[in-house]
Amino acid sequence: MTTLLVHHPCFLNHVTPEGHPERPDRMRALDQAFEAERFQNLVRVEAPMGDREQLAYGHPEEFVDALSAAAPSEGMIQIDADTLMSPGSWEATVRAVGGACEAVDEVVSKSAQNAFCAMRPPGHHAEADRAMGFCLFNTVAIAARHAQRKWNLDRVAIIDFDVHHGNGTQDIFYQDASVFYGSTHQMPLFPGTGSASETGVGNIANAPLRPYDGGDAFKDAMETVILPQLEAFAPDLVMISAGFDAHHLDPLAQINLVEDDYVWITQKLLDVADRHCDGRVVSVLEGGYDLEGLSKSASVHVAELMSA
Repeated sequence: MTTLLVHHPCFLNHVTPEGHPERPDRMRALDQAFEAERFQNLVRVEAPMGDREQLAYGHPEEFVDALSAAAPSEGMIQIDADTLMSPGSWEATVRAVGGACEAVDEVVSKSAQNAFCAMRPPGHHAEADRAMGFCLFNTVAIAARHAQRKWNLDRVAIIDFDVHHGNGTQDIFYQDASVFYGSTHQMPLFPGTGSASETGVGNIANAPLRPYDGGDAFKDAMETVILPQLEAFAPDLVMISAGFDAHHLDPLAQINLVEDDYVWITQKLLDVADRHCDGRVVSVLEGGYDLEGLSKSASVHVAELMSA
């Protein structure tokens, strides 16, 4: 089977101010990267619009209505210190939801082996009733619940290797033993959550890293904390919050990973998926703010998905 690449031109239309790290050029960098010959066999689909039922999987109706009403017809509005909406933001964030759910549908139905969703804005900081940290809706959380509701999957795992802790994903599933959330992230760093003591109902595994820890510490955290608990969880679907801002070129943190580290963790997650869920993996882009680091890291990640 094939690897699916989910994308849409509208992700360029979520505009942020000059100098903002979460910018349309991130999509342009990925577009260029995936034009390389080794990606010719990717099956490319455009992200459909998500619907209200899907949005409700992660967020109360009142929050969805408020965010919809806030979307400007011109200019920009500020949600918090670093989270904004422009006229193109609503379509982008709702298509990101629709695209992640479409990826789940294609993978679970065996139309594709796995998928990578090259979409923005990111989502893992969005809590059930709060947009924050560049994120409007929590794309990966919604897609995980979609997998359960539409496809009757009992256990969905979300592994988050973004350099920032996915407080929103943890918030949404903190009392839900049917979803496992495992995260490596730098601490101290925004948003300030993600200590090892935050374990939910036994379904949350946080492995914080110190600044400048590097690839060896990242691998150790995965092998001693995250992967054993993921293995014991025995997921029906593996989802990835694929943030590439732990790369050594990224300006927002100091974990200093290299491309080989992303190759390694992708292989490890594919191995778990092979053992427990017929290889089903859906990866959703989160952070990654240096264009070269993002392009190189996402490229090796997707190349590994294609080799599965």
